[in-house]
Amino acid sequence: MAADEVRDGVSLTNLDQELFPGAGASKRDLVEYLDAVRDRILPGLAGRPLSVVRVLRGQKPFMQKNVPKYTPDWVPTVPLWAESSQREVSYALCEDRRTLLWFANQRAVEYHPTLMRLDDGGKPGVLILDIDPPEGQDFGVAVRAAHLVRQALADTGLAGAVKTSGAKGLHIYVPVVPSESIEDVAAATRALAARAERIDPAVATTAYIREDREGKVFLDSTRAAWATVVAAYSPRVRPGAPVSFPVPWDELDNVTPADFTVRTAVDLLGDADPWAAQLPEPGRLPADLLEEGHAIPVARVAAMHEGKRRARARRT
Repeated sequence: MAADEVRDGVSLTNLDQELFPGAGASKRDLVEYLDAVRDRILPGLAGRPLSVVRVLRGQKPFMQKNVPKYTPDWVPTVPLWAESSQREVSYALCEDRRTLLWFANQRAVEYHPTLMRLDDGGKPGVLILDIDPPEGQDFGVAVRAAHLVRQALADTGLAGAVKTSGAKGLHIYVPVVPSESIEDVAAATRALAARAERIDPAVATTAYIREDREGKVFLDSTRAAWATVVAAYSPRVRPGAPVSFPVPWDELDNVTPADFTVRTAVDLLGDADPWAAQLPEPGRLPADLLEEGHAIPVARVAAMHEGKRRARARRT
C-alpha cells in the first residue's frame, strides 16, 4: 500500500504514522485491519448510533459522539437528544465499508455502538453483563467471574456468548426475544449479576461504589437501553492495540486480551466469524428472574443516594 491512497472513494493519508504511543501499530495497520474485518464488525454497528474514540497526533484520546462539521454528506447520521449534555447530538451510522474506512482515516480506533438499533421499536434484543476486574488483578479473575455469570445463566435457562473487552475485562451477551421491554431487560441484568455474585461472593461483587468492592471483580449490570458497549472486533486504545475478540467458553481459561491485536486478529480469524457463530438463539426472560430484578434498585440511582448519605455523615 502506498503512503497515501484512495480506497472505495476515501482518501487515506499519513498511513505510516504511529497509531498512538505504545500501539506497536501504524495507522496503516488500523486501516488494513478494519477493512479485513468489515464484514464481521459492520453487522454490530449497522442501525446503531455510533460513538468512537479517536486519537489525533499529539493529543489525548477522546470520545466523539457528535459528528464533526466536515463529515461527508454520504455518512448517514441521526439526531438524538442527549440527557447528559441537554442538547441534540448528531450520531453517525456506520453501515458500509466506505464509512468504516472514513472513520479509520479519522483515526477512530474504538467503535462503541448503542445496545439498541433504531428500528428495534424500543426493544433491546440483548442483555449485557460487563465483567470488570479490579486494578492490579490479572485477567484470570475476570475469567472466574465470567464463569459465575455463565452458571447463573444456565441455572436460569439462558445462554450467552463471551468476548474480551479489548481492555482488561470481558463482555457477556445474552440475546433475548424482541418482545422483552427495556425495563425487563435491565431488571433481568441486575438479577443475573446478583445471582452470579451469590454463587461465589469471594470473587465477584455487584457493588457500584468502587470503595465497596473490596478488591473483587465488578459485575456491571448498568448497560441498558441506549447505553453503548465496544463492538466485537473493535480495536482499543491500549498498549499493543488489542481488539475486542470473541472466545469460546471452553477456551476462555487459556487466553489473554493481548492475544488479539490489530496485527494478529485477522490471521486468527481466517474466514470465520466466531461472534456470529457463538451468539445463541434469543431466550425468554423467566418470571422469577424479572421479579427479583425489579426489586433490585438501579445501581446508579442507589449509588447516588448512598453517596449523598455518606457525604452528610462526613459533615456531621
